[in-house]
Amino acid sequence: MDSINSFIHLLDKIETQDRRLGMTIKNLRCLTGGKSMELAYAMALKLAEESEKLTLLTRALPAYTGNPRALQDVDAVAAESVPIEAGFTIEGWFCIRLPLLLPKKERGSASYVRGILYPALRNFFQGKAPVRYPESIMIFRHVYEKGRPERRYRDHDNIEVNMVSDTVAMYVLTDDAPPCCDHFYCSAASTQERTEVYVVPARDFPQWLVLEPLIPDEGVMLHENVPEQRQKHV
Repeated sequence: MDSINSFIHLLDKIETQDRRLGMTIKNLRCLTGGKSMELAYAMALKLAEESEKLTLLTRALPAYTGNPRALQDVDAVAAESVPIEAGFTIEGWFCIRLPLLLPKKERGSASYVRGILYPALRNFFQGKAPVRYPESIMIFRHVYEKGRPERRYRDHDNIEVNMVSDTVAMYVLTDDAPPCCDHFYCSAASTQERTEVYVVPARDFPQWLVLEPLIPDEGVMLHENVPEQRQKHV
């Protein structure tokens, strides 16, 4: 009976959040007829925040049925809905591509990002030999849609990256402490918004900086394993 009550209670919270989402959509629709895109932008961010909250609640609901496959099945749904690309560049650097921009700190949901990233990396590295990059640079490349005004780019220190770095570090770093891994942030324009994360040995960082402007719109080619000619360097 307690499990049924918990399920119903969470479902009630989902319905309440859904109503909030619907009201935010209505408010945003009203603003689109005006001339102030600043107000529309603020409401659009509010819509993104309310949507993320609803996603978190609905992701938790299947587990409240008591089905032992709930976590696995929800991970599969997330992987299909938000496909994450992972692999190694021809230079031997690890890279992931998320088809979304990371949320701003204290806005949206960083937990949702971890919820889709962790199972994707777990599945990618299953059956693979461990890969560890000592003394490396973790690079966050925030890719914005070309039509977005430059003033809509977010300050790098206002973007939530910790959950991403912690999850990536579990699989490719000996430690994510400052003596072993530094962070570098940059922004770029492309045809589709996304977040790219690279783990590059410190000695290779100057080479990455030279190649960064040459990254194609669709991103660099990624390989399932470290290319043989680079394995001895990882």
